[in-house]
Amino acid sequence: MDSTVAAAEQASSDTIAVHDFDEWRRIVSSSFVPLEVTSDDAEAFRGRMKSRAIGEILITEISATSHQVHRTPSLIAQNDKKYIKMSLQMAGTGLLMQDGRQAILGPGDIAIYDTSRPYTLEFHGDFRSLVVMFPHSHIDLPVDSLSRLTATRIVGDEGIARLVGPFLVHLARNMDRLVGHSGIRLVHNAIDLVTTVLYSQLDSAEGEANNSHRASLLREVHAYIDTHLSDPELSPRDIAAATFISTRHLHGIFKEQGVTVSAWIRSRRLEHCRRDLTDPLLDSKPVSAIAARWGFTDASHFSRLFRSTFGEAPTRFRVESRAELQRESA
Repeated sequence: MDSTVAAAEQASSDTIAVHDFDEWRRIVSSSFVPLEVTSDDAEAFRGRMKSRAIGEILITEISATSHQVHRTPSLIAQNDKKYIKMSLQMAGTGLLMQDGRQAILGPGDIAIYDTSRPYTLEFHGDFRSLVVMFPHSHIDLPVDSLSRLTATRIVGDEGIARLVGPFLVHLARNMDRLVGHSGIRLVHNAIDLVTTVLYSQLDSAEGEANNSHRASLLREVHAYIDTHLSDPELSPRDIAAATFISTRHLHGIFKEQGVTVSAWIRSRRLEHCRRDLTDPLLDSKPVSAIAARWGFTDASHFSRLFRSTFGEAPTRFRVESRAELQRESA
């Protein structure tokens, strides 16, 4: 087929093969966040994109020839939603630049970047990569920790990444099977695994900076909070006592992360409720029961918090999530 006549071929419901560079620029920018895409050889360009959206998580496998992708300040201003993007290089090489750092990625390597700040991706020659994009709220890491990890090469054949990489590749190869409650759980498991890789990377980076004790303490505090979210009486005093530090020290640790202890507990509870409300296996549980499961004993208070955080009431969110799941399964 003449590429100048047919800019894009729809290979399946989730796969698009593109032969015209202008069409690729439009598709890339509309599929993720607004982006500027350039190429030194637009005439010879070819690209293929296979995507699967599971709620607010987007999984995309990209195969293409040489081009560059730029997230500029002006484009960031057009969209205030904040996402994390994880890139797994599957073939060829890529260069990622953000926050004054750059990472050269080879097959198996992993890196993350933040759509709320400028970044550049450069691909020279044919390549294939897997990109997982998800909201900031889906990952249990402080903002400043994430900013230290952007554009940092995570070697694919070392440490935990050696175990997680193959799982992500297998997930990409079976995108069409990511339907129903099992698909939702697998994708959330993938995000949890990515978080584990990032924590491992932080351990290494912070160890080099002699901050391992403080990082370890923060993880211990986070773990204690997550384990006791169901307790409506959970308080800073309880957390400090359980981790053998003073309440003042506890508040100081969270102040450095730009959040209060109570705000962190509330956000973690809300995120767990949000995930449960998207789980078809929990359809029989009333919204109030899910709220109580995570420490919200006042249903009206929970509903107001959920609406102010996510923009809609929990009951409405559950209905819309279920309708979206049914559309994806159709």
